[in-house]
Amino acid sequence: MVKILAIIGSPRRNGNTHILIDKLLEGAKSEGADTDSIFLNDFKITECDGCHVCWKDMECPKRDDMNGFYEKIIDSDVLIFGTPVYWYGPTALMKGFIDRLVYFNCPENREKIKGKAVAVVIPFEEEDERASLATVEIFEKSLGYLEMNLTDVLLAPGVGEKGAILEKKIILERAFNIGRMLTR
Repeated sequence: MVKILAIIGSPRRNGNTHILIDKLLEGAKSEGADTDSIFLNDFKITECDGCHVCWKDMECPKRDDMNGFYEKIIDSDVLIFGTPVYWYGPTALMKGFIDRLVYFNCPENREKIKGKAVAVVIPFEEEDERASLATVEIFEKSLGYLEMNLTDVLLAPGVGEKGAILEKKIILERAFNIGRMLTR
């Protein structure tokens, strides 16, 4: 059974990011996947200090909730990241989480995630998809550096209001189908 972990970087529950992630997970469950999600706003994740202790295959000295997520990430077959675009980048919640993935930079830890499949969901207010380019690039570069396999990027333009994604039936259908495909 495929294990999928979704990381939701929106500060809003039941907002567009949350709805899209739920739709992906619904598609994955329809194919028998075991799914779990982390709503980052519910946890305390402090910034990376760049101390490089984790690069030496040692435990991160930060005593926060992120340390509990490393095993969840390792144990998952597929990761889904969801963040709205805030000022042309991911939310601070998601950026802090991404920064702490530096834990996987040392060779011993890199092997634990190398080749892992990842999908990214990015809703945003503007209609022009170029508004999401910096956010997409952060994921492409970060995940590529960690040798993870970015399989899908789902962009959802024009959804600034909470729940606006519910009017975008084609995007919701794509989310469901991506979830199904991630189990294969």
